[in-house]
Amino acid sequence: MISGGPTRLPPRARAAVAVARLVGGAARRAGRHGSVIGGRVATMLDRRVLARLAAGRTVVLVTGTNGKTTTTSMIARVLGGAGRRVATNHLGANMPDGITTALLDALSNHEGAPVAVMEVDESYLDVVAAATDPAVVVLLNFSRDQLDRVGEVRTVARRVGEVVAAHPRARVVAFADDVLCAGAGLRAADPVWVSSPSLWTGDAGVCPRCDGAVTHAGVRWACSSCGLARPDGDWTLVEQDTAGTVHGPGGSATALDLQLPGHANRLNAAFALAVGIELGVDPAVAAARLRDLEQVGGRYRTVTRPGGTTRLLLAKNPAGWAQVLDLLDEGPPRPVVVAVNSREADGRDVSWLWDVPFERLARHPLVAAGDRAGDLSVRLAYAGIGHRLADDPVAATRDTLGAVDLVGNYTAFHDATRALT
Repeated sequence: MISGGPTRLPPRARAAVAVARLVGGAARRAGRHGSVIGGRVATMLDRRVLARLAAGRTVVLVTGTNGKTTTTSMIARVLGGAGRRVATNHLGANMPDGITTALLDALSNHEGAPVAVMEVDESYLDVVAAATDPAVVVLLNFSRDQLDRVGEVRTVARRVGEVVAAHPRARVVAFADDVLCAGAGLRAADPVWVSSPSLWTGDAGVCPRCDGAVTHAGVRWACSSCGLARPDGDWTLVEQDTAGTVHGPGGSATALDLQLPGHANRLNAAFALAVGIELGVDPAVAAARLRDLEQVGGRYRTVTRPGGTTRLLLAKNPAGWAQVLDLLDEGPPRPVVVAVNSREADGRDVSWLWDVPFERLARHPLVAAGDRAGDLSVRLAYAGIGHRLADDPVAATRDTLGAVDLVGNYTAFHDATRALT
């Protein structure tokens, strides 16, 4: 249950907050979104400021490779009904400075939101959990992403499991169908399991407990050596065409009826319902609070432009692409502009392009764009897919009549969002 609220800050922290607000305000007036700078300044002045800002709040931490921003927004909506304020890093700044900034923004006359729902980069979960003493930790999935920065995915999952073990009071809500995620979740004494068959099993071949081979049979998976197996879901998403029903404990069934499209978003909503009931929100009430959500941080937004519309989609690794390809398969074929960059926020390594089954785009007119359009073009050529190259992905959508999907990785997506909205 949700209880308490932020505690009064000591003098040093109050001074740090005051300076951080001045700097953050100046950054915003200068045209910077300011989602990090305030927290960075506050931390320089008081190294314990994140812990002080989180003290007394009910904190939910959401981590994993894909779906953090959307699931965090959904959980914040579920917990934010009835006039309750919720602090959240809705802009996706998910490292300690960004999380500190989000808590700074929630302060008002030394009283702020009693609940904080924060997405956390997997590599920083240990630091953020140590500072915030979370009530709930959500583990969405683990797959390869930004190998040059984050490292090998099994190492990431093992470190997350160590964080789970170090916080036994936190309620852990984890994805049963992801082998690595389940391995981390099993470090908790009594995890809550969310299930629905995963669309990506490319990182699920080795047991996280003993390194034995994992075999898959239908929706089940198991280690052939130590016997580790897929846990039964406490909350199970059952797909019905492009809708979904979440079956929960005690035989309950909650229809989702989301405006956000795709299996991935219905699964994100199942996590939100599971977290909601842990903190006292009825699943039917939670589902109703999600039904008018149309986009999250520009994701899935459809923009009207001269000559047609552009839908903005984010896909930054093979697992994310598996979700997007499933979404594109739900509708009639239409032009797709794929934009790939390799800047610092994306990861410099784009070898992941060879793990994406771009062959599934054969029915769509295709444009390759972005800083790494050449690499993408080579991959598409090997897939046997006709396409054209474009220097500017946004211009490519404007040159196309009718409805277009623009799929970008991290910086390409945000560049396009700023240009089109």
